[in-house]
Parts: sequence; C-alpha cells; structure tokens
Amino acid sequence: MPPSPLARLSLRQLLLISAIDDNGSLKRAAETIGTSQPRATKALQEAEQLIGNKLFYRSNRGLRPTVAGDCAIRNAKTILAQLEKLEREMAGLSAGSGTKLRIGTIMGAVPFVTEIVQRHLRLFPEASIEILEDTSAELLRQLDRGALDLVIGRHSVSTAPHLYNITAFHDEVLKAIANPDHPSAGKKRVTLADLAHSRWIVYTASMPMRRSLEQEFRHAGLPFPSTIIETRSALTTMALIQGNSNTVALLSGDVAEFFANFGMACILPIHLLSKSEPYEVITRRSQDQSEQSMRFVAELVAGAPSPRGGSI
Repeated sequence: MPPSPLARLSLRQLLLISAIDDNGSLKRAAETIGTSQPRATKALQEAEQLIGNKLFYRSNRGLRPTVAGDCAIRNAKTILAQLEKLEREMAGLSAGSGTKLRIGTIMGAVPFVTEIVQRHLRLFPEASIEILEDTSAELLRQLDRGALDLVIGRHSVSTAPHLYNITAFHDEVLKAIANPDHPSAGKKRVTLADLAHSRWIVYTASMPMRRSLEQEFRHAGLPFPSTIIETRSALTTMALIQGNSNTVALLSGDVAEFFANFGMACILPIHLLSKSEPYEVITRRSQDQSEQSMRFVAELVAGAPSPRGGSI
C-alpha cells in the first residue's frame, strides 16, 4: 500500500500548527519555532496541501482553526507530547532514574490522591511525580494535549467520552462547613433553612458541586442564595470562611475533614439528599501508559472503597 501523503508532514510543520493554535498569529508562531514568517507561510500552505484541507481562517481575533484545523491541532499536539515523553524517558534512563508521572486531580480528591502518592513513593522511592490541580474540564484538555498521564476527575464534563478509559473508584461525600463561630456551629442538627441567611461560598456555575448545592435548595423548597461568593479554590474558600463567622461552603468530605481536623472550620450536621458523581481515574485510549502509571492506577483503585459506578 502506498504511503499516505500525511506521512510527508514534517516535525517542523507539526510544531508550526501547534504554535499557531497557541499564539493565534502566524508571525508569533514563526518566532516561537525559530523561523521567518515567509517560511512559516510556505510550510503551512504545504501542510494544508498534504492534509487536503484549509486549517486556519482569519478573524478579528487572529488566525482561528477550521474544523479540519481543530483535528490537525489535536493530533499534532498529541504527537509532539509523545515525542517529549520519549525524550524524558530517554533522559531518565541515561540518568539512571525513572520517568515522571504527571497526575491531574480535582480539588475534592486531593486528600485521597496525596495519600496514594505517599504510598506509591514508599514503594518506589526513585519515582518522580508532578501533580496539577484544576477542574475536570481543564484537566481533560491537558490530558488530550498529552501534558498529563492520567486524571482523577469526572468525564461527564467531556463532549467526547469515547476518547477515554474511565474507571469509577471512590464515592464523593459532600459536607457543609462553616466558620467555627458560625451561629449553627455546635448544633446537633442543621437544615438549609437555618443557613438561608448565611453567606455561601460556592463553585462557579455548571460545576458538579454547584449543581448539587442548587439541587439541595430545590429539594428544600428554598430559593438559591443571591448573595454568594464564587470560587474554585479551596484555599480561597478557607480564607473567606475564617474571615467571616457567617460564611458557609459545600466541599468534598475528604477536604472538609482535612480542614476541620486542623481547627480551620467546623462541619455542620446537615443531611444532604444529593448524590455526587464518584471520582474517576481517566486515561486516553490512544495513549500508551507507562509501567509507573499503570502501577499508580492499580494502587489508586485498590486503596479506595467500592463506588456506586464501575468501569466504562
């Protein structure tokens, strides 16, 4: 079978396609990869001829990808990430050390994930690990780019879940926390009505924990608070909780207990009806996992109680 025209795409052209996406400008992309703008223009035209589609169009925000361009960008970044991974692994072999394991995790899973990381490092003291905390949506974008080996989050935010291997491994329990001097602190039972006039610190709209809290207020027949503070940061949440005795927030149980154990907040005895989605370990179907990554996933799943969900 004759080779595909795509086999003639050069590494420089893949770098250029990725750089245009990052910069939105052919001139800045050319500077990024160390070439002139005329050469970059020619390289892009040749790449479009080989691919058989226009990859970018001009807009008032610079060069924007076409549908074919989005596909080319995604695959170019995956190829480049795999080459970077090869370079790291070769450097690790030369230095006599292992490869770096790059983990993405949502905030609620941090206490559990760090516990497994410590266990992993006791078994493999030479291992090198990088941890990125962000939202599931952003972590999946990084996974798609090849910047992460695995994600602990939720695939429900993705529009293309078929791209991933997904294993649910740990149920998330939600708990309400408050300043230790909050009027409801110390009560044996608290309802949402008791907290209706408190200042709520909430996740931004459309995030799973925000949806859960909105559902709780609907179940209770109460309007969702209008005087809220929105943040995705646990540290910001705790700083706000400690700065005002009338503030409350909804956090994952693991994170809530972590802060409560240090006396930074109290957990309110409120019964919540909403069931949060379980944590999932997510990898790319198209991305081969290193031995260290597979071992970590096995430790992660083995160290968690059985969730309501399963593998997908």
